[in-house]
Amino acid sequence: MSGIARKVIRYLASLVLIIILNFTIPRLMPGDPVKNLIGEDVYVSENVMEELRTELGLDRPLYEQLESFLSDLLHLDLGYSYHLHAPVAEILLDRMGWTLLFVGVSVVFGALLGSLPGALAGWRPEKRTCRITGLAFITLSCTPPYFLALLFLYFFSFRLGLFPSKGFYDSPEIWSILHHLFLPICVMSVFSASRNFLIMRGSVIQEKKQLYALYARAKGLNDTGILFRHVIKNASLPIITLLALDFGFLFSGALFIEIIFSLNGIGTLIYGAIMGKDYPLLQGAFLVIALTALLANMLADLLYALIDPRVRRPV
Repeated sequence: MSGIARKVIRYLASLVLIIILNFTIPRLMPGDPVKNLIGEDVYVSENVMEELRTELGLDRPLYEQLESFLSDLLHLDLGYSYHLHAPVAEILLDRMGWTLLFVGVSVVFGALLGSLPGALAGWRPEKRTCRITGLAFITLSCTPPYFLALLFLYFFSFRLGLFPSKGFYDSPEIWSILHHLFLPICVMSVFSASRNFLIMRGSVIQEKKQLYALYARAKGLNDTGILFRHVIKNASLPIITLLALDFGFLFSGALFIEIIFSLNGIGTLIYGAIMGKDYPLLQGAFLVIALTALLANMLADLLYALIDPRVRRPV
C-alpha cells in the first residue's frame, strides 16, 4: 500500500473517530438538558418534560440519535441550538471568524517569536544570554495561559489603563479592533512562542551534530551560513508539526482567554453551551475545532513533503 493511500485511510479513520466522540462526549455530561432549558426554578409536570424530550429527539435510543446526527451531517446540517434558538451553523459562522483571527495571528506570531531565538539558543547553548532566554521561555511554557491572561489584564488594563479589558471593539474600525485584540494575542503568542522556542532549541542542538553540518563547515561556511542555510531547514520539521497541533491546542486555550477578556468568540460560545447542556451547539463547535486541527495536520504533511525529500520517496 502506497504512502498516500495510508495517509488517506488514516485521516478518514480520524474523521470517523472525531464524529463518534463528538456525538458521545456531550451526552456523557451530567445533568438534564431539558431542565437546563426550562430553568431550575420552574416547575413543570413530567408529561411536559417528556413532550419536550420528544420534541428535541432526546427520548430516542442513542443509536437512533446517532443515525439522525450522521444524516444531518451528510446534509451539512449541524442542528438547532436549544438556548440561542438559531441554526448552529449560522451561530458558528458568526463567532468563528473572530476566534480564527485571534488564534491564527497568535500561531504566526508565536512561530516567529519562538523559532528564531530557539535556533540561536540551540546553536550556542553555552552562552549566558541563551541560558537566561531558555529559562525565561521554560517559565512561560509552564505557566497556564489563563494565568498569563490575568496578569496581563491586571497590569496593562486595570493598573496602567493602556488597553481595554473586554470586547473585540468599541466601534467596528481597524484601530479599535487592534487595540482590543492586542492583549489577548500577546498572551497566546507568548505562550505559543515558549513552546516553539523549546522545540526549536532541542532540534537545532540535535541537527548541528549531524555530518552535513560538519561537511558545510569543511567547505568553509561560517556559523551563520551553516545555521540559516542548512540546520534551520531540517530543524524546523518538528515546528511544523507543533504548529499544526497548536490550532487545536490554542483553540482550547482560547476558551479561557475569551472568558477572561470577555471576547464574544467561539470559546465563550462553548462555555455557554456546556453550562446549558446545549448538545447541538457543543457538537457543532467541537466538530469545527477538530476538523480545523485535522486540516492543519494535513497541511503539515504537505509541507513536510516540500521541505524534506525523504518524505516523498516511494514506499
